[in-house]
Amino acid sequence: MDHLTPATRLSSDEIFVVLKQFITEVIGAEFADGLDISKDSTFTRDLEMDSIELVAFSEKVKQHFGTGIDFTGWLSNMDIDQLIALNLNNIIQYIQQCQ
Repeated sequence: MDHLTPATRLSSDEIFVVLKQFITEVIGAEFADGLDISKDSTFTRDLEMDSIELVAFSEKVKQHFGTGIDFTGWLSNMDIDQLIALNLNNIIQYIQQCQ
């Protein structure tokens, strides 16, 4: 995927499509095809992503959306319960705030 310019503003649905593609790339299309990935999907419970996969996902987010999105820094401010409950909608909202 191409890197976004700062002037590019995406809707919630457009961001979701990008994030869903990143998840599929990180966990594998075969596994992702068996999941019902929605904006409410949590990374640990619903998508069963481990910490290495979450790091790979965060790198894709950072590369795609640019340095204005400090995804890793944002995640580092969360406690364990927030990380366990983290879902795609939380990330979409964060990206939209940073746009």
